Amino acid sequence: MRLALGICYSGTAYQGWQSQSTGLTIQDKLEKALAKFADVPRVSTLCAGRTDAGVHGLMQVVHFDTDIDRDTHSWVRGTNRYLPSDIAVQWAQVVPDSFHCRASATGRRYVYVLLDSIVRPSLEAGRVGWVYRPLSEEAMRQASLHLLGEHDFSSFRASSCQALSPVKTLRHIQISKHGAYWRFEFEGNAFLHHMIRNIMGCLVTIGQGNQTPDWMREVLHAKSRDAAAPTFSPDGLYFAGPIYSPEWGLPDTTPAFDWLP
Repeated sequence: MRLALGICYSGTAYQGWQSQSTGLTIQDKLEKALAKFADVPRVSTLCAGRTDAGVHGLMQVVHFDTDIDRDTHSWVRGTNRYLPSDIAVQWAQVVPDSFHCRASATGRRYVYVLLDSIVRPSLEAGRVGWVYRPLSEEAMRQASLHLLGEHDFSSFRASSCQALSPVKTLRHIQISKHGAYWRFEFEGNAFLHHMIRNIMGCLVTIGQGNQTPDWMREVLHAKSRDAAAPTFSPDGLYFAGPIYSPEWGLPDTTPAFDWLP
């Protein structure tokens, strides 16, 4: 039987999603909790989109195969019993064996939350990025238009990126401000390692007036990481989840992030 889970987590205390020898990753904590609940030596999971250290998950989707026959509600409550308080299973559902949480996704979404204040974050520390110089919404919006569509995003790709191709399609970028907080929403077919954080570095550089909006086009066409701004902080980055065809019959994977600024 193949089971899919929807997971929400704060990444502040962890070394990213992917399992490491330290055991201090989201995957390690989840698999340990699943194994305890199922009373088996090990459960191996795959996820829809790996996140870096400090990056949060609003609606991560994983799948795994198991012979344990328990109702889905029990998988949710039972697994959460063994998880730390900053990780929680939101739902569980039996899926066809042909479902693959990564390969079956038709798109992915990210949200970046940024505090615009002369004072650094305190209560929001680890949950928002931070700038202390004002940003121009219009300049950032104009710059973001250069990124829409299918492009070679090599300029925004980490050197450790394992993607087979740097060519991705950005379908949607929305920039809005809510009080002292900026929210940047991204949707695309897939993303490269550090792609959003590198785009954010460029958007902030442009928003603060250090470069013109057309500089974003120059960076994109350069196809070189050296052409772009430094990688921005992971603190305000949230994996907002994958997008699936309705044929899989999964719960709505649109995250409830209205609580975010």
